[in-house]
Amino acid sequence: MEDYSMIPISVLDLAPVIAGGTPRDSFHRSVDLARHVEKWGYHRYWLAEHHNMPGIASSATSLVIGYVAMATEKIRVGSGGIMLPNHAPLVIAEQFGTLESMFPGRIDLGLGRAPGSDQAAARALRRGLGSDGQDFPEQLSELRGYLNPALGTGVPGVRAVPGEGLDIPVWLLGSSDFSAQLAGQLGLPFAFASHFAPDYLLAALELYRRQFRPSGALEKPYAMVGVNIIAAETDEEAQHLATSQHQQFLNIVRGRPGMLSPPVDSMESLWSPQEKAYVHKALSFSIVGSKDTVREKLAKLQEQTGADEWIIAGQIYDHNARLRSYEIVAQVVKEI
Repeated sequence: MEDYSMIPISVLDLAPVIAGGTPRDSFHRSVDLARHVEKWGYHRYWLAEHHNMPGIASSATSLVIGYVAMATEKIRVGSGGIMLPNHAPLVIAEQFGTLESMFPGRIDLGLGRAPGSDQAAARALRRGLGSDGQDFPEQLSELRGYLNPALGTGVPGVRAVPGEGLDIPVWLLGSSDFSAQLAGQLGLPFAFASHFAPDYLLAALELYRRQFRPSGALEKPYAMVGVNIIAAETDEEAQHLATSQHQQFLNIVRGRPGMLSPPVDSMESLWSPQEKAYVHKALSFSIVGSKDTVREKLAKLQEQTGADEWIIAGQIYDHNARLRSYEIVAQVVKEI
């Protein structure tokens, strides 16, 4: 078995807005979490772009990245991801060029092709009504051309200032084979969203590695894998904390996304058997339990995936319990 204790771990923060809380509270908690995980040896702190979701505060992703980077010292901060179809590539090149200029050597640009929203919000974001992400490769090429004019793929006569000439790592994110294949062909690092879409994980990783062509960005494939981890002192406590995440996904299934709710003693009265099966399937790439359980299951997942890095999501209502969960994971990964 591969020694997963040496594999970098990172944080995927959805900036959860808890029931009874506000986005301002959420941003303060994100900064506090980032400061803690920096001390615990986490490698990156990524924030995700979502829209029209009352329980997720990171819609203005670039701004929140700057807020977290300013409050920390060395941890890399970035997007997991920016949904490029929602934006003009030049704007993203300028925004991340600004961030990299402010926090040199610490900014990552992870890109996805989903809207990060429902159709009504997608229209409000001025996306073309017929857009389905198929022009993502062209958008990506244009964006990379602004950062590296030698590629010759930006709009002629247009320069990203700041942005041009800066070394900002570009990652492709995905939950299917589209971005996996594209990342491999372009020689870019790849992150798979198995924390909510586990079905295609192994096939996507195999495709990415098989299609990989060395580039100026990477000599060999580098795959980061998303996983939900909710850790606590006991398995029972962790299972209790995990009911907040279950309620969140249940609300999404029902088309009524809401704030992150406090945990409950039992979910059985809240969902139907069909809803329960769907939520468990969506969250099947999750680890919920004590330190021993996390150690055992993470080792198994590492054996399955050969991940080069783990990025960990943890939708936990209580902030202190969330901190403790990430601390337990850090302890597990450092142990040999």
